[in-house]
Amino acid sequence: MERLDDSVDAATSNDPAIGLRAVWALRSLSEQLERVQVANARKAGWTWQQIADALNVSRQAVHKKYARHLDALENLNQRRKGGQ
Repeated sequence: MERLDDSVDAATSNDPAIGLRAVWALRSLSEQLERVQVANARKAGWTWQQIADALNVSRQAVHKKYARHLDALENLNQRRKGGQ
């Protein structure tokens, strides 16, 4: 948790170089967390609309951003299961 706390503190720095690097790091972390949670939601049976509502975006936006990636992961997992 220290790393996140450090990033939050750095984001409020008066030094723009430090602050902007921290903003980038937090944005990157946020994107990673969103990908994981969208995948978890789909595995749990959530619809694209439910995910969109939780993220406060349109169904089209969340589907466009994640559907292809999640379909590719699912296909890969299916091939791995078939090869066992």
